Amino acid sequence: MSQNPTTTVFTGKRVLLDSGAAVGPATIHVDAAGKIARIENEHKPENATVDAGDSLVMAGIVDGHVHINQPGRTQWEGVVTASHSAAAGGVTTIVDMPLNCIPSTVTVAAYQQKRESFQQGMWVDVATWGGVVPGNAADLAPMLEAGARGFKCFLCDSGVDEFPPVNEEQLRDAMTELKKKNGLIMFHAEMDTGATADASSNPVEYDTFLHSRPPVMEVKAIDLVVKMCREFAPHVPCHIVHLSAADALPAIRAAKAEGLPLTVETCFHYLTINSEDIPARSTEYKCCPPIRGSENRDRLWEAVLDGTIDFVVSDHSPCTPDLKLHPCCGGASGGLAADAIEGDFVKAWGGIASVGIGLPLLWTEGQKRGLSFQDIVRLVCERTAVHAGLADCKGRIAVGMDADFVIWNPDEVIKITADKLHFRNKLTPYQERVCKGAVCQTVVRGTVVYDATQTADNDSWENGFSREPQGLWLESPIARKCGF
Repeated sequence: MSQNPTTTVFTGKRVLLDSGAAVGPATIHVDAAGKIARIENEHKPENATVDAGDSLVMAGIVDGHVHINQPGRTQWEGVVTASHSAAAGGVTTIVDMPLNCIPSTVTVAAYQQKRESFQQGMWVDVATWGGVVPGNAADLAPMLEAGARGFKCFLCDSGVDEFPPVNEEQLRDAMTELKKKNGLIMFHAEMDTGATADASSNPVEYDTFLHSRPPVMEVKAIDLVVKMCREFAPHVPCHIVHLSAADALPAIRAAKAEGLPLTVETCFHYLTINSEDIPARSTEYKCCPPIRGSENRDRLWEAVLDGTIDFVVSDHSPCTPDLKLHPCCGGASGGLAADAIEGDFVKAWGGIASVGIGLPLLWTEGQKRGLSFQDIVRLVCERTAVHAGLADCKGRIAVGMDADFVIWNPDEVIKITADKLHFRNKLTPYQERVCKGAVCQTVVRGTVVYDATQTADNDSWENGFSREPQGLWLESPIARKCGF
């Protein structure tokens, strides 16, 4: 138990401490260091700093897959807008990806440059992944020691020149180094199969793009991932990012049954959008791997609910509207190249903006499929914290853990509109979507950093956010175990 005196107290009638608990009353005492000092199983509004009443209190969300794009591409995003958006959605920790920033996070120097650029701009806690690219195997162990949570690689073109893909030989070199440190490696699991967009098909139709990224690209890549995972087991945990193709699930299930240290994530967009519903020219829906059909989505949901897919993340990957070749730009007069085709899915940048709006999306769709509050905590709090090596301080409400909470109303109906989006570029497929689940307050280490009721700016609040950022750069020793 913490020896520091209690400084703030949070209480509520509906508190969910972890995925194995029942929802019930609780009063949480937080010490001066922002750690949970004591928990009482009663609702005690007297003298409480925050009384959540009938709203649901659970651990803050840990989003393990976010592209902040800082330094170098802050016209796409940045730590202030990304962390504001996270806070408004109950996300108290984000883990940044190593690419789309310049330089890519593939050396200790680049890691340190990113860390320095984030100072004074974090409204939630932030950590980062490092990257595996050709020739940087010797940089991996030093990056782990500096604080990187693990490493991501691509098995196909990443879309940015400064983050090239690795082949099997280069991958083996990297994993040999990671074996010395039990370092985690993550895979963008698509490989070239020769599929291309049909030149005779209309590029503004979504199916033209979809057919250029068939499920076999993921299946082929995941076969290699399993092979490498087996070769280096149990010393190098392997992870598949943003699984889209349900056709790969049999191989994943077999690998897990074999006991290999393999984990898998999927994303909110793969669970909430069907390819059949994507309008022509709506390039805000483009991502890689692509959103697929309704039958595929149903199979992904089955895998989420049976535990084959370990957790769910945003893969927030924004850019400017002109790179999306989006009709909102207004053609050449709005900045598009003279020969560009508005709404060209084939040539548009791939990535979906969604950090901070995943909770209502997941809850709204999941309710139809039997998703419980405990499932939500498991999928977006606990397991994402374990994955990022933060299980000793994030993901659960327990004595000694960081006092990170989201207080939300699961029954309140909301509409996602541009004025409620806090990331830099508001282009997202979720605009105007009606959902259930409204975030009331977000708490980072005992301090409220977002409060939906703070509608008037004053010395302490601006646009619902605390004036002072409370987030920290996380680079503590990694607390990770293989599997969950």
